[in-house]
Amino acid sequence: MIETPPESAANPDFDAMTRDIAEVPAVEVIVTVAVNLMSAAAVKLGLTEEGDAHKDLDEARKLVHALAGLLDATATEISSFHAAPLRDGLKSLQLAFREASLVPDEPGQGPGEKYTGAIYG
Repeated sequence: MIETPPESAANPDFDAMTRDIAEVPAVEVIVTVAVNLMSAAAVKLGLTEEGDAHKDLDEARKLVHALAGLLDATATEISSFHAAPLRDGLKSLQLAFREASLVPDEPGQGPGEKYTGAIYG
């Protein structure tokens, strides 16, 4: 008889994880991903307590761009209750990116501006 090894970090219970994620509404997954992108972008922009310790504008650009794309793609799928604060957070990150850049992008060329339009401070 084959014994099933106990659940551990190296051997997670994928069946339970699948059941758990199956119960989560799509809007909640989208918002969670957006918040994670925002948090990671804030860290890479040096906006956390550690400041410049993790600052990396190239990485921040990618994260802000991905966030903008996600919000653009899901605009009709999530309610304005969820979308409005996420858009506000995105704009704040875009402005922070512009301020942190030694040579700011031309209006409309900053991270995510392909989706949001030009951001002005």
